[in-house]
Amino acid sequence: MDTTMKKLPAKPVDRKKQIIHWLIAILTIALIVWSFTDIDFSGIKATAGQIAGAIFAGIFHPDWKYVYNGSGEDLISQLWQTICIAFLGTFISAIISLPFAFWAAHTKHKHWYTSRTGKIVLAIIRSFPEIVLALMFIKAVGPGSAAGVLALGFHSVGMLAKLFSEAIENLEDGPNEAVVAAGGSKFHVIMFSTMPNLMPALISNTLYRFDVSIRSASILGLVGAGGIGYPLIIALQYRQWDRVGIILLGIIIMVVIIDWISGWIRKKLV
Repeated sequence: MDTTMKKLPAKPVDRKKQIIHWLIAILTIALIVWSFTDIDFSGIKATAGQIAGAIFAGIFHPDWKYVYNGSGEDLISQLWQTICIAFLGTFISAIISLPFAFWAAHTKHKHWYTSRTGKIVLAIIRSFPEIVLALMFIKAVGPGSAAGVLALGFHSVGMLAKLFSEAIENLEDGPNEAVVAAGGSKFHVIMFSTMPNLMPALISNTLYRFDVSIRSASILGLVGAGGIGYPLIIALQYRQWDRVGIILLGIIIMVVIIDWISGWIRKKLV
């Protein structure tokens, strides 16, 4: 190695960029400090420390008897109901999302406004939070798992169809052209070219959405849409902190296991 090689000149410092970064950092800190000035800390009760201690004591000393007692209202039964709500909601939305995905994919239409209207419709669907949808469906079908499934299914259509349409747009045209060259119709192109090439992306995106739906289903129970959220809100209202502790522990274990399984399946598909 040539030891006489000269060192490369140091990269010049961009003073303008440094000043911009410092200004952004100062502005961010100022906004954080300013946001605290409007919080009324006088509402904190004198017993706040004692209550916080009771909460943490209950969380770290969970009610193990609630794990399973055969009543159908225990932790395992409620977690299983949550998984079923998330699975049904995701499965229904995956089927409904396919025609919306082809509508929103710009590579499947000659006119740009056709796909643009599809994207606008999907954006409108995504704008409704699951909680709002759950409250609406509770009024329509009553409280319980059905409202949770409908809320998750409706909301997931917006996101899944968007992901599916992007996967359709990223497909290569070669296989489609080969089917057309062999005398195939549009139906043949979809069945024998588009769908087989699209299937790994469909399954991967559906599994990802199922992960999100598991978390959402746990929250929807707080408003009466079934699942583990309902016993959680009851335990919070009656300050049964040991019950809250075991429910939170169960949710954490459920989410970790589902996330690991879906991640393993997605890696196999890539």
